[in-house]
Amino acid sequence: MPDTTRPLSRELAAWVVRARSEPLPPEVEHQARRVLLDYLAAALSGSRTATACLVRDYLAASEAPGRVQVLGTPLRLSGAQAALATGTAAHGLEVDDGYTPGAYHPGAPVISAALAAAEDHGASFDRLLVAIALGFEVSCRLAGAGHPTTWRRGLHNTPLAGVFGAAVAVTTMLEADERRTLDALGLAGSHAGGLFEFLGSGAEVKRLHAGKAARDGLVCAELAVRGLTGPATVLEGRNGYAAVFVDGRLDEAHLMDGLGVTWRMLRTYVKPYPCCRHLHGPIDAVLELADTHAFDPDAVRAIEVGTYPVAVGHGFHEVDDFLDAQMSIPYAVAVTVLHGPPALEHFDEASRSDPRVRALADKVVVTEAADCMRDYPAMRPARVRVVTDAGTFGTRVDQPWGEPDRPVDDAALVEKLHRLVDPVCGPATVDALAAIVWTGSGDATALLDMLAEAGAGEPVPA
Repeated sequence: MPDTTRPLSRELAAWVVRARSEPLPPEVEHQARRVLLDYLAAALSGSRTATACLVRDYLAASEAPGRVQVLGTPLRLSGAQAALATGTAAHGLEVDDGYTPGAYHPGAPVISAALAAAEDHGASFDRLLVAIALGFEVSCRLAGAGHPTTWRRGLHNTPLAGVFGAAVAVTTMLEADERRTLDALGLAGSHAGGLFEFLGSGAEVKRLHAGKAARDGLVCAELAVRGLTGPATVLEGRNGYAAVFVDGRLDEAHLMDGLGVTWRMLRTYVKPYPCCRHLHGPIDAVLELADTHAFDPDAVRAIEVGTYPVAVGHGFHEVDDFLDAQMSIPYAVAVTVLHGPPALEHFDEASRSDPRVRALADKVVVTEAADCMRDYPAMRPARVRVVTDAGTFGTRVDQPWGEPDRPVDDAALVEKLHRLVDPVCGPATVDALAAIVWTGSGDATALLDMLAEAGAGEPVPA
């Protein structure tokens, strides 16, 4: 049973309604623009993946046309199905944002739902930024309040917490009152879920998790506004979120303390490499050692990676497809030793079948390290030791690049957008998108029109 009788659900709903009537703090508004820009990099580039095309083709064949664009394409569907398609794409290349204390990716579920609602119902750019900020804040807090218990139970926080963030974002867009906002949270609880069984299997259902959360959160908000009720104790009740998903051990302080004062969304990260975030600490450690010692890859005898238990789960060597490669520490370490900072092409078939990559990956061993176990999830530490013919070199990375303590700055974020999206719509359109995101105000039409232009070409699977 949950360990609290505090009306957490009501308090969150009340805060959402209060917060949307107040200006965002300047640093929070800027962060909302940053996460929107980072999201567009993920969603537009992800629109070319085979999984995104498969989901989109199914929806185009089974659903009536609508008025909401599927980002990166000329297809228009209902708001809910567009959120599903775009959310899936945004999680399709492992380049989307995240929140380390919750092992959670907020952008794909929250912003996919918010943009769909903005186009379906009309909204100001300022309202969109507020919706993004509040959806991020509630879902990051909820993800962090349950992690790592949710992970130990095999639950993926992106669909688990993401559906609540999407619901909050859309109720904000629709200006729902406190009762309807609480109903939307209550309905979202019945749509929360997603299993980690995909890990190491290559199953692309992981991509769908974000899209499903976006769609379901949007539907929950729309139905709540129309009068469908949900339980008012969805988080703290006898059969609520805390009891069912975290064995009653919800971290109430992480969820509620400093709400509206200490913004958790300011602690989200940007991914510089297109792979699971648990791989980034080892990657950065290898890059540091290679830069400092310039060791010969062919002289490497062994590479030892010490880290925290969640990351140790990514220590598998069998890599049969794109997703496996993006989830494997040994593979990512091998690619980094041989090629430097990993890019998308380093996870494709040619790289996966490269004998040098495979041989080097086989020399990588991933184990638990006591200091890293102690420091996670406040940090994402990794300790790497490279044994070569010329000597042994080691280092520890406390936080990978892109965390708030080692931020990707605004200029580097725009570079990421160009790197990922220039192939989709060209650098001029990317520059225009970035300008709108950084300076946009008034209604959201300019952004939506520019996104439609970016998706005017028919995508094919990458």
